[in-house]
Order: sequence, then C-alpha cells, then structure tokens
Amino acid sequence: MTLSIAGRCERTGMLGVAIASSSPCVAARCAFARAGVGAVLSQNITDPRLGPRALDLMQSRFVAPEALRRLLAEIGPAAAFRQLVLVDASGDSAVHNGVRALGTHASARGTDCASAGNLLANSGVPQAMIATFMAEPGLHLAERLLLSLEAGLVGGGEAGPVRSAGLLVVDRQPWPLVDLRCDWEEAPVGRLAQAWNVYKPQMDDYVTRALDPPAAPSFGVPGDP
Repeated sequence: MTLSIAGRCERTGMLGVAIASSSPCVAARCAFARAGVGAVLSQNITDPRLGPRALDLMQSRFVAPEALRRLLAEIGPAAAFRQLVLVDASGDSAVHNGVRALGTHASARGTDCASAGNLLANSGVPQAMIATFMAEPGLHLAERLLLSLEAGLVGGGEAGPVRSAGLLVVDRQPWPLVDLRCDWEEAPVGRLAQAWNVYKPQMDDYVTRALDPPAAPSFGVPGDP
C-alpha cells in the first residue's frame, strides 16, 4: 500500500525520505531519518521498530547493506512480510523485499538513493522515482524527494487511491529540518508540496530560533514587535 524513496544529498549531507500510501498516517509508522547516520523506510505490514533499529546499526558504523543483513537476521521469519529501504550517510543503500510483500512490489537503487513500493500499479514505479531523484542533484533534498514522489504517481503509483503522504529531512541538528505530513487527503502529495512551499522560506529561521534566539527574525504575526 506504499511507494517511497530514501535519499542523500551529496552537497550538504542531508538525508531524508518521502512516502505515500492508501493507508492513513503512513509517515508516522514508516519514515525514519537521523542526522549524520541515515534514512530508513519500514513498510508493507509495517513494524515501526525496524526504522530506529536500522538507524542504530548504521550509527554503529555498519554500512547500509551490512546493517540490513544484521537487521534481517534479528527479525527472522517476520522478514518475509517486510519491505525495507536503507540509505546511509555515505550514500550507500540497501533494499529488502520480503517474499510475502503485497501485490505488485518492486524496488530500485541509484546514486545516493533507493526506492520501493508494494500494491503498485506496475513494477516500474520505483525506477521512475529513482530517475527523477538523480536528474536534479542541485535542488534541495526535500524538493528532490517530492519530485520523485510525484514521478511515482505519474508512473502509475498504487493500484488504489493514495490518501496520505510524508516528507522527512534531517540536516546537522538532532531534530528534523523538515517533517511534513498529510494524513488523510484526496490528493496528499499535492498538499504536501503546498505545505513545503509555505514552509521552505521559513525553514532556516526555525533553526536560528533554536540555536541563536537573539539573532532570530521576527515572526511577522500580529502581536510580534
């Protein structure tokens, strides 16, 4: 019930994921990223514990393929139901498609990125997402991920209607630089893009407010001097 992509920006070191699904609140269960460590998607009969565990393994200096191998060994037979996507801080990637993944399922990998999906309209959707991500290396990572998600929809998307979507990007701080979600919408990817366009001009200001309050710009709202 999901199409997704994880990626890294070679210029900035940012890491992030974008995801969409016919299920509600998909990003709350499936999207994970940690600054300087990696980005992970845990989907298809989802176990949200696997995202943080994969990040812990990568933080312990295991590259994505080795982290995935160790994770699969830990979860045993349940791995047959899981679909996992890992990208580490160096851009290496790994993907697992369990033999009991739902419907038409597929995955693809590219430079600094990996994509996967299940219950897809066709098996070419992940590759369409990868091609779009790699085509625009100069854009902000959030925009590249969003464009990739849109390309997945254009390429067929899910077999059913998409209802929720999420975008998560980490940079140098222990909190997300971008964490946007549409949890139940008729066109959630479009609404996610609208939210990004609102948030993008303010994004760096929120980091400044956290790290250097005296230098923070005005909020520009009624009552703010």
